[in-house]
Amino acid sequence: MTHATDGLPTREVGLQLDRIADELADRFHGVFGRETVELFVRETYDLLAENATVTVHLPALTARFARERLVDLGRAEGLTQVTVPQVLFLCVHNVGRSQMAAALLDHHAFGRVSVRSAGSQPKGEIPEIITAVLRELHVPLETAYPKPLTDEVLRASDVVITMGCGDACAIYPGKRYLDWDIPDPDGEPLHRVRRIRDEIDRRVRGLLDELGNQP
Repeated sequence: MTHATDGLPTREVGLQLDRIADELADRFHGVFGRETVELFVRETYDLLAENATVTVHLPALTARFARERLVDLGRAEGLTQVTVPQVLFLCVHNVGRSQMAAALLDHHAFGRVSVRSAGSQPKGEIPEIITAVLRELHVPLETAYPKPLTDEVLRASDVVITMGCGDACAIYPGKRYLDWDIPDPDGEPLHRVRRIRDEIDRRVRGLLDELGNQP
């Protein structure tokens, strides 16, 4: 079902989703049919709308997240060429630890690793303090947003790192699972959030070294 967004009638949302599906169908031509793409676009919109607090940007976020999901589906199904390992970071709301870890790994990897993050119960917005402590390291996070955990991103990932999300993560054979016991930065003062950031950065650098040494 397609919901209305703030200031946009349902019909207008439907037209926007149709345009997104058209663009992605062109992008994934020869990999996925138009019907599959449209299904993912509308499902993605509903997934994001379910926990969104501000919905005016939902169509734009839908376009970004649907594209990522289709990329991951192609990777998981062996329909696209895979050249680098993929790492998935998971926490509860996907507004703190997992976002910091994904941003830091992407920053240090320079394209040598594909990075994803998700939440077992995504909600809210990324706090300014999280964005600020990453900005101190010249790591941008302004365009990030909380994303739900989906099956295809788990299947597409080579390394899955949980950060306090409990048992929400399905187990697939052939993947590496790690659990990083890192405090939740939510509600913490600046000096503690910086300490959490630095601990995540240390672990991310170590992981990148390991991945770089794998055959």
